[in-house]
Amino acid sequence: MVFPYPILTYITFIPLIGVIAVLLLKRESVGAIRWTAALFSFVPFVLSIYLVWYYFSAMGTGMLFNIHSQTQGFVFDFAKPLAWFPQVKIHYQMGADGLSVPMLFLTGLLSFISIIASFGIKERVKEYFAWFLLLEVGMMGTFSALDFFLFYIFWEIMLVPMYFLIGIWGGPRREYAAIKFFLYTLFGSVFMLVAILALYFAAGSLDMLELIRQNVSYAHTFQMWVFAAFFIAFAIKVPVWPFHTWLPDAHVEAPTAVSVILAGILLKMGTYGMLRVCLPMFPQAAIAYSIPIALLGLIGIIYGALVSMAQTDLKKLVAYSSVSHMGYCMLGIAALTPMAISGCLFQMFSHGVITGALFLLVGVIYDRAHTREIAAFGGLGVKLPVYTGLFTLFAMASLGLPALSGFVSEFLVFVGAYNSAFVSRWIVLVAVLGVVLTAAYILRMIQKIFLGQFNTRWDNLTEINGREIFTLAPLGALTILVGVYPEILNVFLRGTVDNLVKMIIP
Repeated sequence: MVFPYPILTYITFIPLIGVIAVLLLKRESVGAIRWTAALFSFVPFVLSIYLVWYYFSAMGTGMLFNIHSQTQGFVFDFAKPLAWFPQVKIHYQMGADGLSVPMLFLTGLLSFISIIASFGIKERVKEYFAWFLLLEVGMMGTFSALDFFLFYIFWEIMLVPMYFLIGIWGGPRREYAAIKFFLYTLFGSVFMLVAILALYFAAGSLDMLELIRQNVSYAHTFQMWVFAAFFIAFAIKVPVWPFHTWLPDAHVEAPTAVSVILAGILLKMGTYGMLRVCLPMFPQAAIAYSIPIALLGLIGIIYGALVSMAQTDLKKLVAYSSVSHMGYCMLGIAALTPMAISGCLFQMFSHGVITGALFLLVGVIYDRAHTREIAAFGGLGVKLPVYTGLFTLFAMASLGLPALSGFVSEFLVFVGAYNSAFVSRWIVLVAVLGVVLTAAYILRMIQKIFLGQFNTRWDNLTEINGREIFTLAPLGALTILVGVYPEILNVFLRGTVDNLVKMIIP
C-alpha cells in the first residue's frame, strides 16, 4: 500500500530544513533559534501522529496483511523504489510497518520534548540545535529506510551529532565520553558495512525486503557469519553486555536532553536492527544463536540491576538500569515466539517513555541542586510534592508495577520466553530475579531521596515549573495508557510480529 504523499520523506527531511533555517539565523537571536528548532521538530511529530492514524486506518481495510502480498504490513512512500544509483542497484525506498510506526511516533515525541527541554542551553545555542535537528534526521531515516545503502547512511548520520552534543555541551569528562561513544559505535559500523557488502555480493541487491524474500537461498554458514556481524553492530548500540561500557559514561556526561534521546531512541536502534535485519534475513542463524542471545540478555538483566544497586550518582543509576531493561528485549528476541517478540517491542516503547522521563526528572533536580549524589538528598517529598509524585510514577513504571506500561512488556517477555522451544526455562526463571533486584534499587532510590528527614540544605529548592511539566505530561499519559490498555500499542504489532515469526519458523 502507498501513502497518498511521501510522508516518511517529509518526516525524515523536514528537520534537515530546520538545520538550514537555524544556521541562517543570527547567533544573537537565541529566542528565534530555540523556537525555530522547536517548530521544525514539532512538524515531524504531528506527521508521525498522522502516520499512526493512517496506518491504523489501513489495517482496518484488511489490505495491509493480505496473504497474497509480497510486502505484508508495509505502507510505502512510493509505489516502486526510486532508482538512485541503478548501476549498483541502490534505490530510494522508504516504508513503515508495525515495527517502525510506533518508533517513529516515539522519535517525533521525544525529539520535540527534548528540544523544549533544551531551552536552558546557554552556550553555542545555534550549533546545539542544528546538531540536534540533524540527529533527528538520522533517527527518523533509520526507522524508515528499506534499502541498506540508505539505512547505513542514516545510521552513520546519528554518530556525528551525538559526538558533538556530548563532547561540547557535556559534563567535565565530556571529551572522554564522546570519544568512547564514537569509537564503540564506529567499531560496530565496520561490522555492519562488512555484513552489508557480503549480502550484496551474495544476492546482488540492497533492497531489504528483497533480501528477506531470498532468505531461504542463503547457505547456513553464510547466515551464521553475516548474522554475527550484524549482531555485533546492533548489540553495541543496545548495548548488550559486554559492549555496554560506553553507555554510563555517555549518559552521565551528556546534557539532559541528549540523555533522553540516547536512552529513549538510540538504544532502540539496536533491537530494531535485530528485528528488521537479523531475524527475518537469517532465520537458521536466529534459531542457532537463540541460547547465546538469551544468555547475554540474562547477564544484562542481572548485571545491570546489581550495578544499579551500587550506584551513588542518580543519573548513573538510571543509565545502568537501561542495561538491565534492554536485557528483557534480548530475551524476547531470543525466544522467537510472537508473545516474546511483542514483549520486546512493548519494552522498546515503554523504556523509551519511562527512562526518557526519568532522565528529564534527574535534569530538573540537577539544575536546582547542582548535584546528583543520592546521599545528598532526603525528605524532598515534603518540599517538592509535585516533583515527587511525577518521579514516583515513572520509578514505579520502571520496576514493573501493574497498570503501568513497564509491567506489560516484562510480563509478555517472560510468558513468551517460558513457552519458547528455543530458550531454556531455567534462563527465564533466573531472569525473573531481575524484577526483584529492580524493585530493590528503585525503592532504595525513592527512600533515600524523597523519604526520611528533610535535609535543610535544600530549603531554597523550587518546585518543578510549567515548562518541565509540559515535557513530562505526555510521557506520563502514555505510561498509564499503555499500562491500562495495552491493545492501543498491540494493535500495531500483532500482524507484523506474526509475519516475522513465520519468516523464521514457517
